[in-house]
Amino acid sequence: MSDRQTTDTNAAWGGRFSEATDAFVAEFTASIGFDQRLYRHDIAGSIAHATMLTEVGVLSADEGRAIVDGLKAVQADIEAGQLQWSVALEDVHMNVEAALTAKIGAVGKKLHTGRSRNDQIATDIRLYLREAIDGLGGELKRLQRGLIELAAQQADTIMPGFTHLQTAQPVTFGHHLLAWNEMLQRDAERLLDCRKRVNILPLGAAALAGTTYPINRARTAELLGFDRPTENSLDSVSDRDFAIEFTHVGALLMMHLSRMSEELVLWTSAQFDFINLPDRFCTGSSIMPQKKNPDVPELVRGKTGRVYGHLMGLLTLMKSQPLAYNKDNQEDKEPLFDTVDTLAGSLRAFADMVPHLEPKKDQMRAAALRGYSTATDLADYLVKKGMAFRDAHEVVGKSVAYGLQTKKDLSEMSLDELKTFSDTIGEDVFDVLTLEGSVAARDHIGGTAPHQVREAAQRALVRLNA
Repeated sequence: MSDRQTTDTNAAWGGRFSEATDAFVAEFTASIGFDQRLYRHDIAGSIAHATMLTEVGVLSADEGRAIVDGLKAVQADIEAGQLQWSVALEDVHMNVEAALTAKIGAVGKKLHTGRSRNDQIATDIRLYLREAIDGLGGELKRLQRGLIELAAQQADTIMPGFTHLQTAQPVTFGHHLLAWNEMLQRDAERLLDCRKRVNILPLGAAALAGTTYPINRARTAELLGFDRPTENSLDSVSDRDFAIEFTHVGALLMMHLSRMSEELVLWTSAQFDFINLPDRFCTGSSIMPQKKNPDVPELVRGKTGRVYGHLMGLLTLMKSQPLAYNKDNQEDKEPLFDTVDTLAGSLRAFADMVPHLEPKKDQMRAAALRGYSTATDLADYLVKKGMAFRDAHEVVGKSVAYGLQTKKDLSEMSLDELKTFSDTIGEDVFDVLTLEGSVAARDHIGGTAPHQVREAAQRALVRLNA
C-alpha cells in the first residue's frame, strides 16, 4: 500500500481524471505562492470581461452586476487579509473564482465564459507589467531630475576625465553627471517603447483558438486601457516576448546603474576621495571602526547580475516551446517579478541618494592637475599656430617627459622651459594650460565648457518635463 498522499483534484478541470492529484504534484505545479500578487490585475481583467459579456448579452444584467459586485468584494477581502489562498486551487485565477462563487453562488461560475486561464494570465501579466513600467518610469524620472539639478549646480567644478582609468583631460563634475543622465534618458525611452508592445490585449484568445461566443474584444481593450486587441489567438497565449523585452530593458538600465555605482565606489575611496556620500546611505564595519562603506552603490552593482540572469532565464524558457501555451510559462512570473522589484529598489535608492552627493572640489581639482591633463590643449595650441598635429604630438610628449623628470605640471613650467621644446610657444600658452582654460575651450554642444553644461542641463530638464 502506497504512503503517497493525494489531494482533491481541482474541480475546474478534474472531470476527465479518475484519481486524485498527488499531493506533491499539486504543490509542485501550483503557482499561487507567487502569482497571488496579480490579484488586482486578475480582478480588473475579470470585471472588464464580465462587463463586456453583459453588454453583448452573454450574461444578463443581473448576472453581470452580481459578478462585478462580487469581484469587488473579493478584492476587499484579499486586501483585508481575509482570503485563505489554496494550493489545491493552483493559481490566483481559480482562487479568485472560488471566492467569488462562494459569495454569489453558481452565477460566479459563468464568469469564465468565453475565456481560458491561458489568455487570462497573459492579460494579467500585461496589466501588471504596464503598471510596473509606469512606476519605474516615475522613479527613473526622479533620479534624472536629481542628476540634472546637481549637474547644473556643479557646472564649474573641475575634475579629471579618464580613459583607461588614467587621467586624460579635465572636465567638470556637472558634465560627468550629465553623461549619466544621457544613459538614463535612453533607458527611459526604451521603457516607453517597450510599454507599447506590452499594452496589447490577449483576452479573448481563450485557450488558443478564440471562442464561439459573440465577444467584443475591442470593448474589453477599451475598458482595460489597452491600445488594441492582439491579432492572433495562438500567439496571444503562448509568447512572452514582451516580458523578455522588458527584462532586456531592465538589464540595460541596471548596467548603467552599475557603471554609476562603480564610479561612486571609486570616488568615495581614500585613493580618489572625490565625493562624500551621506552617512544614511552607508554602513560601517563590525571590526574596523574607521570604515564607511558605500553599501548602496555596491549592492546595486551586485544586483545587476540578478537581472542579467533573469533575462537569460526567460530567453531559455521560451526557446523550445511549440505553439501554443505550455506549462513552462508558469516559470515566467518569478523572474519577471524579481526584475521589477530589483529595478524599483535600485532606482529608489539612487533617486534618494544622488541629489545629496557632495563633491570634494579641492580633491577633484588637485587630481585634475596630476597626470598632465592639459597636454592635448598644448598640442591643439601648437596646431593653431601652424604646426602639424603629429609634430605637435611629439613636442608635447617631450614636454611631458621633462615634467615627469622635474615633477612639474605643464602649467607649472616657465615659458623658457616650454620654449626649449618649440619656439612656437608664446606667453599666451598659459591661457590654455590652466584647468579653467581647458574646460572653457570645449565650447560647443556636448562639450564640457561650464556654460554649455548649464545649457545642456536646462535642455535636459525641458526634455524631462515634456
